[in-house]
Amino acid sequence: MAGALGRVCGNPSTLILRTAFRNFSVTTARHQENAAAAAATGIDGKKFPLILDEKFDDCSSVVVPREAWIETLDTSAASPQVGLMHLHPQVFGAFPRLDIIHDNVVWQRKMCMVNTAHTKSRAEVRGGGRKPWPQKGMGRSRHGSIRSPLWRGGGVTHGPRAGTTHFYMLPFSQRLRGLTSTLSAKFAQDDLKIVDSLDMPSDEAGYLEQLCESRNWGPTVLFVDESDIMPRNITLASDTIRHVNLMPVYAGLLVPLALQSEY
Repeated sequence: MAGALGRVCGNPSTLILRTAFRNFSVTTARHQENAAAAAATGIDGKKFPLILDEKFDDCSSVVVPREAWIETLDTSAASPQVGLMHLHPQVFGAFPRLDIIHDNVVWQRKMCMVNTAHTKSRAEVRGGGRKPWPQKGMGRSRHGSIRSPLWRGGGVTHGPRAGTTHFYMLPFSQRLRGLTSTLSAKFAQDDLKIVDSLDMPSDEAGYLEQLCESRNWGPTVLFVDESDIMPRNITLASDTIRHVNLMPVYAGLLVPLALQSEY
């Protein structure tokens, strides 16, 4: 999972990413000035990467922030890593709760599940308007209609009805914990990458495929950005690649979608 993530708000995914990347643009500008000053010194003509030193006020001093490389999508760069940043430990360093991740996956599956099976009640079955035989004098059991649930071809009692939904709302705390567990597991497995920008020098699909192959991103890649207006080159390049998807973060970075993508 790779993306340029910024300040967003709304659902649990945007709340988490807003907490983790709230100072990303500010610190980038500050450390760009530091990098320019370091480059002006001319030490062996080398360019030092950006180091985004974050301080999280809402985090305990005992918990150490996670460090992640900032990569670029430009393959002509000397190194794919262009900087280093600190991530919030409560978002990318939480203990993965597999049970809560499973609850999120089941919740998302049942959210779109609608029961289409349908049975007819005795009032909906055709026929059965008259009483089959008199109430008394025949020596038979009493019946009022041949469409009773007791009869073959009659209505069904408490059968499935079409349009039954299995929707239920998962508590906000479990949705939040499920997303942090997923992001933490992805980061621990080195399946989560952070890029400085989604701008690419080429709009060809082959360039994007070669980039994912050289970085060992795959077989499925999900690019997440703060805006729904993606850069032109990456939009055209990923249009014909089925295993590369683009998604704005405010649309909802859900646990099943994050698990389906390898990066």
